[in-house]
Amino acid sequence: MNTYQLGNLRVVDLTRHLDPKTESRRCHLTRFNTGGPIPDYHTIMDLTSHLGTHCECPYHHDDTWTDVEALPLTSFMGRAIYVNIEMPPLSHITAEALEKACGSRIQEGDIVILDSAYKMTPFTPATNGPDDKRLLVGKESAEWFKAKKVKCVGFGDGVSIENCEADVKPFHDILMAEDILFLEVLENLDQLTTDVFFMSYSPLPIKGLDSCPVRAYAIEGLSEFSNK
Repeated sequence: MNTYQLGNLRVVDLTRHLDPKTESRRCHLTRFNTGGPIPDYHTIMDLTSHLGTHCECPYHHDDTWTDVEALPLTSFMGRAIYVNIEMPPLSHITAEALEKACGSRIQEGDIVILDSAYKMTPFTPATNGPDDKRLLVGKESAEWFKAKKVKCVGFGDGVSIENCEADVKPFHDILMAEDILFLEVLENLDQLTTDVFFMSYSPLPIKGLDSCPVRAYAIEGLSEFSNK
């Protein structure tokens, strides 16, 4: 179940659910009972910071930039817009395409979720192969997001975030230098019924952490976080 009704609000879970038995990235759980007359189970979690749906913070790309703990809680929630880019396959997303897709919807401080029709699950052996037709990010799209002063850029399965160093490095460097976050490996975007909504994706506030798996979700129906 990925959608929920909460009074007049609709909640959509945008998180990839994980199973340690099948996950390709580091994800190990060790459950143990501390002993005593009352069962007291704890779990040791051995996880990579870039597991499943995760939020990448500036410290991910530079030792002198902001880590997860140093960012305010409001960096991880706010008004989000879902943007489907219409361009030929394997195109670099341009400022012109972003202007056309976002239109008047975008506001300073928004979370922008990019997507396209060319879906492929990221970070698998098939990515960057002959069947991978996803759209690409790079310096031009990063400069556009920087100028718009967004707080976070997220990615559906229709946009590549691991194409090549020439694209990935400037995209990270330009945006993360401004404390703009990345939100990767989102699920269930097709279950949204509106393209403007409230979103949350809060990581654990651990000092020295570069990124963190998150439970990302959208709340539809909040008037403060709409297209009005």
